[in-house]
Amino acid sequence: QVRLVEAGGGSVQAGGSLRLSCAAAGITHTRDSVNCLTWFRQTPGKEREGVAAVDIDPSRTYYSNSVRDRFTISLDNAKNTIYLRMNSLKPEDTGMYYCGVRPGSYCDSLFWHQLSFYKYWGQGTQVTVSS
Repeated sequence: QVRLVEAGGGSVQAGGSLRLSCAAAGITHTRDSVNCLTWFRQTPGKEREGVAAVDIDPSRTYYSNSVRDRFTISLDNAKNTIYLRMNSLKPEDTGMYYCGVRPGSYCDSLFWHQLSFYKYWGQGTQVTVSS
């Protein structure tokens, strides 16, 4: 059974930084068993939106325009943990952050943020950025 546990959320002032983590169990990431690992965020009344994605190939990362150059996603395969380093945080970054896994697929530029492709989800961690 696949289990994803997010941590690292909190309250910060604008301009601050946070590092989120998503510890995975029950799933492995190899070149023969590839998965797309993605951070999404959601605010009340809005659809969950893709923030950043990575797979076993660290050169294959994708970011939404709103976070590019401020956020960095990474995978520590030895720890089976996905990280999201968030710098220069803005109030509009506030939301519940979820990690999702699209099993059996590399991340791709067209569909990495497509919700319907994701099978496994964590419970989320709240990020609040005050101005």
